[in-house]
Amino acid sequence: MNVFTIGASRNIGYHASLRLLAAGCNITFMLRSPSVFDSDEKIQSYVQSGKAHLIKGDALVQSDVQHAWNKALTFGSVDLVLFSVGGTPSFKLSKGIVVFPPNLVTQSLLNVLCTISTQSPQPRLITISSIGLTRSSHATVPLLLKPLYNMLAVPHKDKVGAERVIAHCAGWKWDSETNGEPQEDIMGERWLEREGLPAAGTFKNVLVIRPALLTDGDCKADKEGKYGYRVKEGEINGAWTVSRKDVAHFVADAAFNRWNEYENKCVSIAN
Repeated sequence: MNVFTIGASRNIGYHASLRLLAAGCNITFMLRSPSVFDSDEKIQSYVQSGKAHLIKGDALVQSDVQHAWNKALTFGSVDLVLFSVGGTPSFKLSKGIVVFPPNLVTQSLLNVLCTISTQSPQPRLITISSIGLTRSSHATVPLLLKPLYNMLAVPHKDKVGAERVIAHCAGWKWDSETNGEPQEDIMGERWLEREGLPAAGTFKNVLVIRPALLTDGDCKADKEGKYGYRVKEGEINGAWTVSRKDVAHFVADAAFNRWNEYENKCVSIAN
């Protein structure tokens, strides 16, 4: 596959990209700092073999996204877009855990969708969200984890904004009472009128993944196969944690082997 990744300098996007590269994919990485991979022997080996391409750009700048997308297209139609953008968290006594800017994920995703919608056929799009975002999802979070998820209220507003964008483009019903309706500070002014944004219900080649609390543990699926983690459409009751490497395993598995099963769905994943 020809793959375009945004936010893959670390964590889930990074581990998923390594799996995709090992399977023979061609990947164009859009990175704010391509130097992040200067001492990464694994990535550099794929750069030298012509399978990995590092393009400098900021996902908050649509012209940068367009430039990186154009580079990816030089290798043929893009089969998969992996969007795993996330900010570096910090703690504020008055607000809990925050990221800057507070609408990083939503605005970056809007830029990506407004850019990739020009390709026909549509590429597959996998985007990483989180459990505990909505009232119904928060209700399934284990009691001991609820204080932590309460502290994540600010970055979770951004994730809700991103899911709102996907719901519009994919034509999913959005229950404002249950899910909330993200405000203009997250969505941007007149976001539904953005040039290039897919019309309602026209971008169904999408998978939203909601991981439980993320850890840096080993990939259980490499040892236990399909029993390494649980995946379910909707909520997973009592979901505690999941390793970033297991989520990356699922990203690659869904993209290669199970797209017909998970296309146009929002699923939760936990160990």
